[in-house]
Amino acid sequence: MTESSDMRKEGLERAMELVRQCATDDGFLASPTQRDNYRRVWARDGVIIGLAALMTGEESLVTTMRQTLGTLARHQGPHGEIPSNVDTSTQRISYGGTTGRVDADLWFVIGCAEYWHASGDDTFLAEILPSLERVRFLLGAWEFNDRGLIYVPQTGDWADEYVQSGYILYDQLLYLQALRSFCRIHAHVHGSADHQLQDRTTRLLHLIRSNFWFNGNEPADIYHEVLYEKGRKAAPHRDDQYWMPFFSPTGYGYRFDAFANVLANLFRVAKDWQGDQVDGYIAKITPEAMPLLPAFHPIIEPVDRDWESLQVMFSYTFKNKPYEFHNGGLWPMLTGFYVADLASRGHTVKARLHLDAIHAANALRMEDEPWSFPEFVHGRKLTPGGTRCQGWSAAAAVTAHHALQGQPLFRIDDDE
Repeated sequence: MTESSDMRKEGLERAMELVRQCATDDGFLASPTQRDNYRRVWARDGVIIGLAALMTGEESLVTTMRQTLGTLARHQGPHGEIPSNVDTSTQRISYGGTTGRVDADLWFVIGCAEYWHASGDDTFLAEILPSLERVRFLLGAWEFNDRGLIYVPQTGDWADEYVQSGYILYDQLLYLQALRSFCRIHAHVHGSADHQLQDRTTRLLHLIRSNFWFNGNEPADIYHEVLYEKGRKAAPHRDDQYWMPFFSPTGYGYRFDAFANVLANLFRVAKDWQGDQVDGYIAKITPEAMPLLPAFHPIIEPVDRDWESLQVMFSYTFKNKPYEFHNGGLWPMLTGFYVADLASRGHTVKARLHLDAIHAANALRMEDEPWSFPEFVHGRKLTPGGTRCQGWSAAAAVTAHHALQGQPLFRIDDDE
């Protein structure tokens, strides 16, 4: 057995061990550690860990995915909002910090549909349908102007201490997958398609493709012509490089959003050539010694205009120093999604390189203990950072392993 295969074997075993430690009767914890608010059932973390659990087929973990979704549904807010996280020991429920978390609702819908599709559990579907319908209504309201894109406030998603807001691509992509999920569920429950919902889904796909990729051509479905033209002229060096991260009434953002760019491939929004362009950009910004994806790139430095806003946005302590957390920190979780993307496109050699980087990151030592499963890795020093024993860092290794065995991460796609 080679050194790399030894590492892959141990890395998978250690990752499965941590995923099982995150499993409780109420669902998956973000981390079994006591730091800050991580020892809670989170919508985002719980579903991402749950997607990995579905790929394993391990009965107890699949059951924990069901329990995660049930806990979130039982604590749904009065308007349909899904909790960002639930502390089931104290019954403390959080729908977000200074603003709510839009992606909690989106991951909840996706998680329900993926669990039901993988398990065939129609009893679960019948029980969860009222909650799903309330989320669907709420998501429609969050379009505000009924023009197809949901509006996300500052700190309103997983990048909850980073500077972006408005029409954020990451959330639009999750919204697209959520609408596809609603379409699939409707067809199963009613025995026929909801054509109005299908049209809404198709329109969102066109809006994403038209408004978040610059290449010098005039797309057919521009959301706001003045904003689009200003954004394109201000960033000619971004043409045909990667998907734009967001736009708002004040203009476009230009930094590379790794999660959004990978999801654009996984959800079949990107054309093949666009996926190749994104691959090329990722290759340029990932360190050769440990090719993990940064959350965003380039880094916001203290001399940059966005620094002033960035340094005041945090819940407990400031985490976004240069090369850390969302500001250039390297994420095993994101890299797990990228491995699944690469494997689905047949780029298995490159996918294995990134899988080895996930294992190397997860094996880093924190608090004198190996296999710390850090939240992120410093973008320059390659040292572990954030919370240790992070469940979705373990899920990344599990997801990547099974994706390389040919399993899809998302079972509901645009062909259904």
